[in-house]
Amino acid sequence: MIRFENVSVTYEGAAEPAVHGVDFEVPEGELVLLVGPSGTGKSTILNAVSGLVPHFTGGTLRGRVTVAGRDTRTHKPRELADVVGTVGQDPLAHFVTGTVEDELAYGMESLGIAPAVMRRRVEETLDLLGLDGLRNRAIATLSGGQRQRVAIGSVLTPHPQVLVLDEPTSALDPAAAEEVLAVLQRLVHDLGTTVFLAEHRLERVVQYADRVVLLPEPGAAPVCGTPAEVMAVSPVCPPVVELGRLAGWSPLPMTVRDARRRAGGLRERLAGRVPEQRTPADSTAPAGTTTTPPATPTTDARPAAPLPAQGPGRRWAAAARLGLGTGRPTAPAVPSVAADAPAPPLAEVRSLVVRRGRVDALRGVDLSVAPGETVALMGRNGAGKSTLLGALVGLVEPGSGTVRAGGAVPRRTRPHDLVRLVGLVPQEPRDLLYADTVGVECAAADRDAGALPGTCRELVSGLLPGVADDTHPRDLSEGQRLALALAVVLTARPPLLLLDEPTRGLDYAAKARLVGVLRGLAADGHAIVLATHDVELAAEIAHRVVLLAEGEVIADGPTDDIVVSSPSFAPQVTKVLAPQRWLTVTQVRKALA
Repeated sequence: MIRFENVSVTYEGAAEPAVHGVDFEVPEGELVLLVGPSGTGKSTILNAVSGLVPHFTGGTLRGRVTVAGRDTRTHKPRELADVVGTVGQDPLAHFVTGTVEDELAYGMESLGIAPAVMRRRVEETLDLLGLDGLRNRAIATLSGGQRQRVAIGSVLTPHPQVLVLDEPTSALDPAAAEEVLAVLQRLVHDLGTTVFLAEHRLERVVQYADRVVLLPEPGAAPVCGTPAEVMAVSPVCPPVVELGRLAGWSPLPMTVRDARRRAGGLRERLAGRVPEQRTPADSTAPAGTTTTPPATPTTDARPAAPLPAQGPGRRWAAAARLGLGTGRPTAPAVPSVAADAPAPPLAEVRSLVVRRGRVDALRGVDLSVAPGETVALMGRNGAGKSTLLGALVGLVEPGSGTVRAGGAVPRRTRPHDLVRLVGLVPQEPRDLLYADTVGVECAAADRDAGALPGTCRELVSGLLPGVADDTHPRDLSEGQRLALALAVVLTARPPLLLLDEPTRGLDYAAKARLVGVLRGLAADGHAIVLATHDVELAAEIAHRVVLLAEGEVIADGPTDDIVVSSPSFAPQVTKVLAPQRWLTVTQVRKALA
């Protein structure tokens, strides 16, 4: 169905090809998974199937790509639309209409499908993806995960022969991801649809794949085989495979069920051992000392004058455009903390209610985050996680209740002051990136944060090894752009750091680097709140997990207490070694050392 014949792609201005010597075939009616570290060319290969490479992206394509017998060099994307349905990493770039139902119908209208058939397929897709309750909702009001499901649904309705999906579960909660993957499997098995997808969260996908194509490093030829064959040599693998390597199991397990069948001996070796406990950094001042929290501007109730379009720092002006802060600060009041007294929380929410139209996005939420503590917000798509982060940074106005970040009221604090108290890395990293090159972006971040020159560049090098200063942010992968946005925010070293889906688009190595950075910040006393569907990240780094549902907190406690008892949010290692309370391969490795 899809054939790559010695394909190489070189983008304009690039010294080396993005992919080189790609030669493989995707048979009809199979689900083929494309894996590899970030920046190895996965998105380039997927875009070559739909004709976006080279007709939209530019550059030079050598070799030949055919889809259902059509040569993508001579067929533009619109001439492949009846055969190929594509969903990229950014669902927002995919939408054409304003509401969910209209978006699901748009692709069929473009292909001239009869209205009666369109109506039936829209209803089927709404049911398949659990979107029925959202059919009349404006797309702009949906959560990131809901948008991702709508984007997938919009390419399912025309019934293409080939589905090309780039990170299709990256913004989905675990239950929604399973639903989407079950739908894809049904299309493959029952209708013979060919599915070609790239995904970094292999723990979700690898067991569904018929075959795996591995790009081991930039410019390297792909390695093809069954999931077990490729995972045995892959530099990226899910926790269940990593656990199998540690335990010496052969063949390696691809599913939790396979691993549990072999885990008896490992459980015996771990019996009587206790997982290493994760505790927040000590938030009590040492005896005989007095600590001073970060300067916190107090505010009066008078409305501020409009902020100027051009501020002293580009990030300040960007914050003004985003609507951060609505009050005028007076002279800062700096309270002192008595010796041996616990430090005040860096984030505090009390009885918070947020309304979006007629919907209560948050209802009576209470949350307190201490210095040195890392809290994971988890829950279904649309549960209110991003709204809560938005309230903490001043993007969302409370209907009632109180919100304080670093001691300040976010909606009454000037952006220039607020960015030194709290930093947000949003789901869409492009919201923070304005410059034409990575180098200029880093230099601007240093100036805006008042940091030493090179501070941001050093953070970028730690998170994104090998990215040159002259690289344009739009030429980075979604995961690389997210890492760049994170470095921009971290340059100011805000005491309170908020991250919305921080591992979306990151491979396991990049995620490990991110975990190292966040652990270092927590050890230095920074408070971290992250909204995530990545249960493996929460197991690795979070001291506490807060579960949200329908805008309410339904559980709040230590990570192992919350995730071990949850079939949806338990990490793979927990499922394999239950009833023992292990969360990560790292814990198991240390216990066996």
